[in-house]
Amino acid sequence: MALSLLTIAEELRRLQAEGVDRVFVDNQTFSSLNQRESEAAKVKTKHAVAAHDGAEHSDLRALVEASSASVSPAQSATKDTTSTKSPALLPESPPEIILPDGDAQSRLEYLEERVLGCPVCQAHLSPHGKIVFGAGHPSADIFFCGEAPGTEEELTGEPFAGEAGHLLSKIITAMGLDRKEVYTANILNWRPQHDKPYGNRPPTVQEMRFCLPYLEAQIDIVQPKVIVALGNAAVTGLLGPDPSRKLAAVRGTWSQFKQRPLMISFHPAYLLRNGTMKTKRMLWEDMLKVMEKCDLPITDRQRGYFLPKA
Repeated sequence: MALSLLTIAEELRRLQAEGVDRVFVDNQTFSSLNQRESEAAKVKTKHAVAAHDGAEHSDLRALVEASSASVSPAQSATKDTTSTKSPALLPESPPEIILPDGDAQSRLEYLEERVLGCPVCQAHLSPHGKIVFGAGHPSADIFFCGEAPGTEEELTGEPFAGEAGHLLSKIITAMGLDRKEVYTANILNWRPQHDKPYGNRPPTVQEMRFCLPYLEAQIDIVQPKVIVALGNAAVTGLLGPDPSRKLAAVRGTWSQFKQRPLMISFHPAYLLRNGTMKTKRMLWEDMLKVMEKCDLPITDRQRGYFLPKA
Protein backbone atom coordinates (compact mmCIF):
# COMPACT_ATOMS: atom_id res chain seq x y z
CA MET A 1 0.00 0.00 0.00
CA ALA A 2 2.83 2.40 0.92
CA LEU A 3 4.56 1.68 -2.39
CA SER A 4 1.33 2.37 -4.29
CA LEU A 5 0.87 5.70 -2.52
CA LEU A 6 4.46 6.68 -3.30
CA THR A 7 3.84 5.88 -6.96
CA ILE A 8 0.70 8.01 -6.95
CA ALA A 9 2.58 10.87 -5.26
CA GLU A 10 5.35 10.73 -7.87
CA GLU A 11 2.83 10.81 -10.71
CA LEU A 12 1.03 13.80 -9.15
CA ARG A 13 4.32 15.67 -8.84
CA ARG A 14 5.06 14.94 -12.50
CA LEU A 15 1.65 16.24 -13.59
CA GLN A 16 2.10 19.34 -11.44
CA ALA A 17 5.44 20.09 -13.10
CA GLU A 18 3.69 19.90 -16.48
CA GLY A 19 1.16 22.52 -15.46
CA VAL A 20 -1.77 20.22 -14.61
CA ASP A 21 -3.64 21.88 -11.74
CA ARG A 22 -6.43 19.38 -11.12
CA VAL A 23 -6.93 15.62 -11.25
CA PHE A 24 -10.29 13.87 -11.19
CA VAL A 25 -10.45 10.52 -9.35
CA ASP A 26 -13.31 8.21 -10.25
CA ASN A 27 -15.21 5.89 -7.90
CA GLN A 28 -13.43 2.77 -9.15
CA THR A 29 -10.08 4.19 -8.06
CA PHE A 30 -11.45 5.16 -4.67
CA SER A 31 -12.94 1.70 -4.23
CA SER A 32 -9.62 0.10 -5.17
CA LEU A 33 -7.75 2.22 -2.63
CA ASN A 34 -10.32 1.47 0.07
CA GLN A 35 -10.08 -2.25 -0.69
CA ARG A 36 -6.29 -2.24 -0.46
CA GLU A 37 -6.47 -0.22 2.76
CA SER A 38 -8.91 -2.75 4.18
CA GLU A 39 -6.71 -5.67 3.14
CA ALA A 40 -3.65 -4.04 4.69
CA ALA A 41 -5.55 -3.45 7.92
CA LYS A 42 -6.63 -7.09 8.03
CA VAL A 43 -3.05 -8.31 7.60
CA LYS A 44 -1.81 -5.98 10.30
CA THR A 45 -4.51 -6.93 12.79
CA LYS A 46 -4.11 -10.64 12.03
CA HIS A 47 -0.64 -10.59 13.58
CA ALA A 48 -1.93 -8.62 16.54
CA VAL A 49 -4.75 -11.08 17.09
CA ALA A 50 -2.38 -14.03 16.91
CA ALA A 51 -0.39 -12.60 19.83
CA HIS A 52 -3.34 -12.91 22.19
CA ASP A 53 -5.18 -15.93 23.50
CA GLY A 54 -8.40 -16.84 25.27
CA ALA A 55 -10.79 -14.01 26.03
CA GLU A 56 -8.28 -11.36 24.89
CA HIS A 57 -8.18 -13.05 21.46
CA SER A 58 -11.97 -12.99 21.17
CA ASP A 59 -12.35 -9.40 22.38
CA LEU A 60 -9.65 -8.11 20.03
CA ARG A 61 -11.15 -9.91 17.04
CA ALA A 62 -14.52 -8.32 17.78
CA LEU A 63 -12.84 -4.92 18.04
CA VAL A 64 -11.02 -5.46 14.74
CA GLU A 65 -14.24 -6.46 12.94
CA ALA A 66 -15.98 -3.34 14.22
CA SER A 67 -13.04 -1.20 13.13
CA SER A 68 -12.96 -2.80 9.66
CA ALA A 69 -16.66 -2.14 9.22
CA SER A 70 -16.11 1.54 10.03
CA VAL A 71 -13.61 2.01 7.18
CA SER A 72 -15.16 -0.28 4.61
CA PRO A 73 -15.77 0.78 0.99
CA ALA A 74 -19.48 0.80 1.79
CA GLN A 75 -18.97 3.86 3.99
CA SER A 76 -17.15 5.84 1.31
CA ALA A 77 -19.90 4.91 -1.13
CA THR A 78 -22.45 6.73 1.04
CA LYS A 79 -21.06 10.01 -0.29
CA ASP A 80 -22.31 9.04 -3.71
CA THR A 81 -25.91 9.17 -2.48
CA THR A 82 -25.61 12.96 -2.42
CA SER A 83 -24.59 13.06 -6.08
CA THR A 84 -26.24 15.25 -8.65
CA LYS A 85 -28.13 13.89 -11.62
CA SER A 86 -26.22 11.77 -14.11
CA PRO A 87 -24.85 13.68 -17.12
CA ALA A 88 -27.15 13.68 -20.12
CA LEU A 89 -26.14 12.02 -23.36
CA LEU A 90 -24.57 14.15 -26.08
CA PRO A 91 -25.85 14.10 -29.66
CA GLU A 92 -23.55 12.68 -32.31
CA SER A 93 -23.32 15.97 -34.19
CA PRO A 94 -22.44 19.37 -32.66
CA PRO A 95 -24.80 22.30 -33.22
CA GLU A 96 -24.70 24.20 -36.50
CA ILE A 97 -24.47 27.95 -35.99
CA ILE A 98 -25.62 30.45 -38.60
CA LEU A 99 -25.08 33.98 -37.34
CA PRO A 100 -27.39 36.80 -38.44
CA ASP A 101 -26.16 40.04 -39.95
CA GLY A 102 -25.66 43.00 -37.68
CA ASP A 103 -23.09 44.58 -35.40
CA ALA A 104 -20.96 42.54 -33.00
CA GLN A 105 -23.08 43.32 -29.93
CA SER A 106 -26.39 42.27 -31.52
CA ARG A 107 -24.83 39.11 -32.93
CA LEU A 108 -23.43 38.19 -29.51
CA GLU A 109 -26.86 38.75 -27.97
CA TYR A 110 -28.41 36.43 -30.57
CA LEU A 111 -25.78 33.79 -29.89
CA GLU A 112 -26.18 34.08 -26.13
CA GLU A 113 -29.93 33.48 -26.44
CA ARG A 114 -29.18 30.46 -28.62
CA VAL A 115 -26.75 29.03 -26.04
CA LEU A 116 -28.99 29.74 -23.03
CA GLY A 117 -31.84 28.00 -24.82
CA CYS A 118 -29.77 25.01 -25.94
CA PRO A 119 -31.56 21.88 -24.62
CA VAL A 120 -28.32 19.89 -24.48
CA CYS A 121 -26.61 22.56 -22.38
CA GLN A 122 -29.67 22.77 -20.14
CA ALA A 123 -29.73 19.00 -19.68
CA HIS A 124 -26.13 19.02 -18.41
CA LEU A 125 -26.69 21.62 -15.68
CA SER A 126 -26.69 20.80 -11.99
CA PRO A 127 -29.95 21.58 -10.12
CA HIS A 128 -28.79 25.10 -9.23
CA GLY A 129 -26.33 25.67 -12.06
CA LYS A 130 -26.43 28.22 -14.86
CA ILE A 131 -25.13 28.11 -18.42
CA VAL A 132 -21.94 30.15 -18.73
CA PHE A 133 -21.62 32.33 -21.82
CA GLY A 134 -18.72 34.62 -22.71
CA ALA A 135 -18.40 38.18 -21.43
CA GLY A 136 -16.50 41.33 -22.33
CA HIS A 137 -15.96 43.75 -25.18
CA PRO A 138 -17.63 42.61 -28.42
CA SER A 139 -14.61 43.77 -30.45
CA ALA A 140 -11.80 42.93 -28.03
CA ASP A 141 -8.25 42.46 -29.28
CA ILE A 142 -7.59 39.71 -26.72
CA PHE A 143 -9.84 36.66 -26.28
CA PHE A 144 -9.10 34.65 -23.12
CA CYS A 145 -10.36 31.06 -23.30
CA GLY A 146 -10.48 29.11 -20.05
CA GLU A 147 -11.35 25.56 -19.09
CA ALA A 148 -14.76 24.28 -17.97
CA PRO A 149 -16.77 26.42 -15.53
CA GLY A 150 -16.25 25.79 -11.83
CA THR A 151 -18.57 26.14 -8.86
CA GLU A 152 -18.55 29.96 -8.72
CA GLU A 153 -19.02 30.26 -12.47
CA GLU A 154 -22.02 27.97 -12.67
CA LEU A 155 -23.68 29.85 -9.81
CA THR A 156 -23.12 33.30 -11.35
CA GLY A 157 -23.33 32.34 -15.01
CA GLU A 158 -20.16 34.36 -15.65
CA PRO A 159 -16.78 33.10 -16.93
CA PHE A 160 -13.73 33.40 -14.69
CA ALA A 161 -15.56 33.99 -11.43
CA GLY A 162 -14.13 33.25 -8.00
CA GLU A 163 -10.48 33.45 -6.96
CA ALA A 164 -9.10 32.44 -10.36
CA GLY A 165 -11.21 35.13 -11.99
CA HIS A 166 -9.96 37.77 -9.55
CA LEU A 167 -6.39 36.77 -10.36
CA LEU A 168 -7.07 37.00 -14.10
CA SER A 169 -8.48 40.51 -13.54
CA LYS A 170 -5.23 41.48 -11.79
CA ILE A 171 -3.21 40.08 -14.71
CA ILE A 172 -5.31 42.06 -17.19
CA THR A 173 -4.85 45.22 -15.09
CA ALA A 174 -1.09 44.63 -15.03
CA MET A 175 -1.24 44.54 -18.83
CA GLY A 176 -2.63 48.09 -18.73
CA LEU A 177 -6.15 47.00 -19.63
CA ASP A 178 -9.53 46.74 -17.98
CA ARG A 179 -11.41 43.47 -17.95
CA LYS A 180 -14.21 45.15 -19.92
CA GLU A 181 -11.71 45.73 -22.73
CA VAL A 182 -11.02 42.01 -23.27
CA TYR A 183 -13.30 39.03 -23.91
CA THR A 184 -13.44 35.96 -21.67
CA ALA A 185 -15.08 32.60 -22.34
CA ASN A 186 -14.77 28.94 -21.43
CA ILE A 187 -14.21 25.83 -23.51
CA LEU A 188 -17.52 24.48 -22.13
CA ASN A 189 -20.87 26.13 -21.44
CA TRP A 190 -21.64 24.14 -18.31
CA ARG A 191 -19.83 22.76 -15.30
CA PRO A 192 -19.14 19.05 -15.92
CA GLN A 193 -21.25 16.96 -13.58
CA HIS A 194 -19.99 13.96 -11.63
CA ASP A 195 -21.14 11.76 -8.78
CA LYS A 196 -19.21 13.43 -5.97
CA PRO A 197 -20.38 16.34 -3.81
CA TYR A 198 -17.02 18.08 -4.17
CA GLY A 199 -14.31 18.93 -6.71
CA ASN A 200 -14.38 19.55 -10.46
CA ARG A 201 -14.23 17.06 -13.30
CA PRO A 202 -12.24 17.92 -16.43
CA PRO A 203 -14.45 18.10 -19.53
CA THR A 204 -14.40 15.16 -21.92
CA VAL A 205 -13.33 15.54 -25.54
CA GLN A 206 -16.92 14.83 -26.59
CA GLU A 207 -18.27 17.60 -24.35
CA MET A 208 -15.77 20.11 -25.70
CA ARG A 209 -16.48 19.13 -29.29
CA PHE A 210 -20.18 19.78 -28.77
CA CYS A 211 -19.59 23.27 -27.36
CA LEU A 212 -16.81 24.20 -29.79
CA PRO A 213 -19.15 25.69 -32.47
CA TYR A 214 -20.55 28.08 -29.85
CA LEU A 215 -17.01 29.16 -28.93
CA GLU A 216 -15.99 29.46 -32.59
CA ALA A 217 -19.01 31.68 -33.23
CA GLN A 218 -17.96 34.00 -30.41
CA ILE A 219 -14.47 34.24 -31.93
CA ASP A 220 -15.98 34.93 -35.36
CA ILE A 221 -18.01 37.79 -33.90
CA VAL A 222 -15.31 39.34 -31.70
CA GLN A 223 -12.52 38.84 -34.26
CA PRO A 224 -9.69 39.20 -31.74
CA LYS A 225 -6.08 39.81 -32.66
CA VAL A 226 -4.97 37.11 -30.22
CA ILE A 227 -6.57 34.11 -28.50
CA VAL A 228 -5.07 33.04 -25.17
CA ALA A 229 -5.68 29.41 -24.16
CA LEU A 230 -5.47 29.17 -20.37
CA GLY A 231 -4.94 25.64 -19.07
CA ASN A 232 -4.64 22.16 -20.47
CA ALA A 233 -8.37 21.64 -21.14
CA ALA A 234 -8.57 24.86 -23.14
CA VAL A 235 -5.59 23.79 -25.25
CA THR A 236 -7.09 20.35 -25.86
CA GLY A 237 -10.50 21.78 -26.74
CA LEU A 238 -9.09 24.29 -29.22
CA LEU A 239 -6.29 22.26 -30.82
CA GLY A 240 -7.70 18.76 -30.38
CA PRO A 241 -6.49 15.90 -28.16
CA ASP A 242 -2.82 14.94 -28.40
CA PRO A 243 -1.42 12.49 -25.79
CA SER A 244 2.13 13.56 -26.63
CA ARG A 245 1.42 17.25 -26.00
CA LYS A 246 2.45 18.46 -22.54
CA LEU A 247 1.39 21.86 -21.29
CA ALA A 248 4.79 22.51 -19.73
CA ALA A 249 6.40 22.00 -23.13
CA VAL A 250 4.00 24.12 -25.22
CA ARG A 251 3.33 26.88 -22.67
CA GLY A 252 4.60 30.20 -23.93
CA THR A 253 4.55 29.13 -27.58
CA TRP A 254 2.41 30.37 -30.44
CA SER A 255 -0.07 28.21 -32.29
CA GLN A 256 -3.10 29.01 -34.44
CA PHE A 257 -6.85 28.61 -34.16
CA LYS A 258 -9.16 29.75 -36.97
CA GLN A 259 -6.21 31.48 -38.61
CA ARG A 260 -5.64 33.57 -35.49
CA PRO A 261 -2.54 33.61 -33.24
CA LEU A 262 -3.04 31.40 -30.20
CA MET A 263 -0.88 31.83 -27.10
CA ILE A 264 -0.76 28.90 -24.66
CA SER A 265 -0.36 29.63 -20.97
CA PHE A 266 -1.22 28.49 -17.46
CA HIS A 267 -4.72 28.83 -16.06
CA PRO A 268 -4.84 31.37 -13.19
CA ALA A 269 -6.04 28.55 -10.92
CA TYR A 270 -2.65 26.89 -11.41
CA LEU A 271 -0.94 29.96 -9.97
CA LEU A 272 -3.24 29.87 -6.97
CA ARG A 273 -1.82 26.43 -6.17
CA ASN A 274 1.71 26.96 -7.44
CA GLY A 275 2.24 30.70 -7.18
CA THR A 276 6.01 30.83 -7.04
CA MET A 277 7.99 33.72 -8.51
CA LYS A 278 9.07 31.35 -11.27
CA THR A 279 5.55 30.34 -12.35
CA LYS A 280 4.28 33.92 -12.08
CA ARG A 281 7.13 35.11 -14.29
CA MET A 282 6.45 32.35 -16.81
CA LEU A 283 2.81 33.38 -17.19
CA TRP A 284 3.76 37.05 -17.28
CA GLU A 285 6.26 36.46 -20.09
CA ASP A 286 3.37 34.89 -22.03
CA MET A 287 1.30 38.02 -21.45
CA LEU A 288 4.18 40.23 -22.62
CA LYS A 289 4.21 38.29 -25.89
CA VAL A 290 0.46 38.84 -26.21
CA MET A 291 0.88 42.57 -25.57
CA GLU A 292 3.59 42.78 -28.23
CA LYS A 293 1.40 40.92 -30.73
CA CYS A 294 -1.42 43.41 -30.07
CA ASP A 295 0.92 46.42 -30.30
CA LEU A 296 0.19 47.43 -26.72
CA PRO A 297 2.70 49.74 -25.03
CA ILE A 298 5.03 47.99 -22.58
CA THR A 299 6.92 49.95 -19.94
CA ASP A 300 10.24 48.96 -18.39
CA ARG A 301 8.39 48.43 -15.14
CA GLN A 302 6.02 45.96 -16.78
CA ARG A 303 8.95 44.08 -18.34
CA GLY A 304 10.47 43.72 -14.90
CA TYR A 305 7.47 42.17 -13.14
CA PHE A 306 8.29 39.00 -11.13
CA LEU A 307 12.02 39.24 -11.75
CA PRO A 308 14.52 38.95 -8.86
CA LYS A 309 15.32 42.25 -7.22
CA ALA A 310 18.71 43.64 -8.25
